[in-house]
Amino acid sequence: MCAKNILWIMCDQLRFDYLSCAGHPYLQTPNIDALANRGVRFSRAYVQSPICGPSRMSFYTGRYVRSHGSTWNGVPLRVGEPTLGDHLSEIGVRTALIGKTHMRADTEGMARLGIDPESLIGVQVAQCGFEPYERDDGLHPDGPYAPDPAYDDYLRDRGFGGSNPWEQWANSAQGEDGDILSGWLLAHADKPARVPEAHSETAYMTNRAMAFIREAKADGRPWCAHLSYIKPHWPYIVPAPYHDMYGANQVVPVVRSGREKENPHPLYASYMEERFSRVFARPGVRERVIPAYMGLIRQIDDHVGRLAAFLEEEGLTDSTMIVFTSDHGDYLGDHWLGEKELFHEVSVKIPLIVVDPSRDADATRGTVTDALVEAIDLAPTFLDAFGGKAKPHVLEGRSLLPLLRGSPDWTRRAVISEYDYSQRRARVDHDVPVADCRMTMVFDGRWKLVHVEGMRPMLYDLESDPEEFVDLGDDPACEAERARLLGLMFAWARNPANRITMSEEQIAAAYDTELDANILIGYWDEAEVDAARKARGDAE
Repeated sequence: MCAKNILWIMCDQLRFDYLSCAGHPYLQTPNIDALANRGVRFSRAYVQSPICGPSRMSFYTGRYVRSHGSTWNGVPLRVGEPTLGDHLSEIGVRTALIGKTHMRADTEGMARLGIDPESLIGVQVAQCGFEPYERDDGLHPDGPYAPDPAYDDYLRDRGFGGSNPWEQWANSAQGEDGDILSGWLLAHADKPARVPEAHSETAYMTNRAMAFIREAKADGRPWCAHLSYIKPHWPYIVPAPYHDMYGANQVVPVVRSGREKENPHPLYASYMEERFSRVFARPGVRERVIPAYMGLIRQIDDHVGRLAAFLEEEGLTDSTMIVFTSDHGDYLGDHWLGEKELFHEVSVKIPLIVVDPSRDADATRGTVTDALVEAIDLAPTFLDAFGGKAKPHVLEGRSLLPLLRGSPDWTRRAVISEYDYSQRRARVDHDVPVADCRMTMVFDGRWKLVHVEGMRPMLYDLESDPEEFVDLGDDPACEAERARLLGLMFAWARNPANRITMSEEQIAAAYDTELDANILIGYWDEAEVDAARKARGDAE
């Protein structure tokens, strides 16, 4: 049985452990938990890069960063790179975006090929293959990704005016004297956003998703709706009543140790000195920011509940696969860091819940699997769920349907994640050429190795050190593990997915067809050709 529709919900910067179904002791997420009870929760899901743009490009292409080439935020996804939207449109699925992609279009490549950005093809190329039902990447109105989003007009039409309503209303608070207090500043995270909750980004995008689903249902075609929430990504500010729903006494203890500062890896040392890391090391900052982060998640959970009720009202629950995930995590002060970008679990591991409506998935409902899965697995999963033919020569991930439907024959030896630090201070601190600013993580479920070009590796044993405090990257006793993991990484690196225009089946079918095409290479005379033709006929 194939799904008729897919609702793919992605949060931005949501940690894997900030859900009640994942064990958070204070944060309640009953509606997301309900999805977990109806489907499968993946406890070891990893992104292909711990930063927005490259991670999302891997989600949308089903390919590793080394393959699609969009290595950092703002690096365009090249023209011609096949995406989920391309694969699904081939089988008649309407694939729409509602929210964020963080994609930069390859405008130079489009110009070189004579592609009009306003044409149907131009829009698809510029939008990761999605129909941009509502694209909104935040950072209004000056951000490079969505320069004039409809959300600003929506706010102005409701009396929330100004040159930048997104910032001045949805992401700012108001002081006692009427001053606008920027939500960018962490000091204001405990205050409510000026915008009423019903007109906040999360509420607005939920409404737009329901509008699309209603329209798509009337259209009658199968659909994939990518609802991509901008939160709980910074600015860390949330409208009432969510702004004070949680307090400092509900902030879980920070996960960091003085041992991490004793002779740290040079790259790690540089990241601890980034402004976004130093601020989270200051007393009281986590207690101010994390309650807002929790409030943003609780708000998302309430809107997930709205969506679930809406699907039920529309009679779509039994025909719609629902996927809930995030593009990466957030350090929030753990390991002396802010933001994301390195490879500790809180940064590179994500929540992933999949509700498969098929009866074949009944046996796994409400279960948790510890299978190693990757963000690139979603694109082939969606293609598989819609009954499309697999494309392993293009899609480097693997369909999760066997796991969702109880197959024991699904294993992965290790997960891979990549990061380009060329736009961070570590490059300058250590005088590294831009081309060499590469890190690659390989994790086999216990041992996590980070290969750093031109420097020693980092190594963690998550069995004996689940908090990842002890870097064994130069420990002589761990040389065998380092060599083994490097072997896994090099085996992965030796198999780049560059031949995407011809499948293995097509190549196999083309074997020994020269004679059929009257290409007579290596034959001596006509008699030899006739004998070869006769032999082929006999073989047939």
